[in-house]
Amino acid sequence: MRVVVTGATGNVGTSVVSALAGDPSVTSIVGLARREPDWHPAKTDWRIADVAVDDLEPHMAGADAVIHLAWLFQPTRDPLTTWKVNALGSARVFEAAARARVPALVYASSVGAYSPGPKDRPVTEDWPTHGWPNASYGREKAYVERMLDVFERDHPEIRVVRMRPGFIFKPGASAEQRRLFAGPLLPQRLVRPGVIPFVPDHPRLRFQALHADDMGEAYRLAVTRPVSGAFNVAAEPVIDPRVLAEVFGTRTVTMPGWVLRNAVAVAWRMRMIPASPYLVEMVLKMPIMDVTRARTELGWEPRYSAVDALKALVEGMHEPSGPMTPPLSPRTGGPARLRELVTGIGRRP
Repeated sequence: MRVVVTGATGNVGTSVVSALAGDPSVTSIVGLARREPDWHPAKTDWRIADVAVDDLEPHMAGADAVIHLAWLFQPTRDPLTTWKVNALGSARVFEAAARARVPALVYASSVGAYSPGPKDRPVTEDWPTHGWPNASYGREKAYVERMLDVFERDHPEIRVVRMRPGFIFKPGASAEQRRLFAGPLLPQRLVRPGVIPFVPDHPRLRFQALHADDMGEAYRLAVTRPVSGAFNVAAEPVIDPRVLAEVFGTRTVTMPGWVLRNAVAVAWRMRMIPASPYLVEMVLKMPIMDVTRARTELGWEPRYSAVDALKALVEGMHEPSGPMTPPLSPRTGGPARLRELVTGIGRRP
């Protein structure tokens, strides 16, 4: 089996490539990325390609499956740029896969594709996927879901799988996630238990998470098993303020949603952080997912709990390390994070 992976050098991509490399039924992996990594997993051939502009069909020739992971989280201040890569780039990936007659397409959707939903009961994969329109991430994930609806109608011969995971963490990706969401001004020494003074307590601050290596295994199963449709993927337990307080060794402080959002909004507008306040809104509105289908039809079981995944993030934030791929390397931000500061917090990828 020959598998093409877009976005193969990122948080999830590196775990997907590792999972595929360990599967005897996978004979070769084509990793597509904008920058070539100094990382050489078994069976993997790196190709330099940007999904937004490059010809993708030649890279997909002879493939048995395409896993589309490539996604741009920043710049939050330039939604046109993220739209071109995420929405239009995804359309180019799908079209190239169809022209290359690839039999299976596995797409990285997200819990962020779901419309606002309940926090007190889990929703299944038939919950509406219209996203939260204020957040570009939610808009783009929802738009690509609609594109896939049309793609499936027009290409019934192609097996399509939509993976909808919660938040995905691992130690090796912590430097990247710090750059994307916290920015260069976050002191490394503050990211450890017992230092953060409190975590906000809000009834809708509840979300799901999993370890990237477990997500990589879910993608491997989606490629190698004859499944189709959408799969919610997340580990237990649901992360709430109490769990956050336990992980960070601190207390909770009751906080209205508008206070939490406005605090992030002020920091974002002052160019202190790259994470948009609309992402906070999205987190408060996204539903809790039922992952039964992933367990019963994919046969997926996480090795790590959601708390383990969260602790892995904290561990990696405190002592950055990562594989030698441009998105994950702690050196990507430059000495003293200077490159991040010079390019503008939240402005350019």
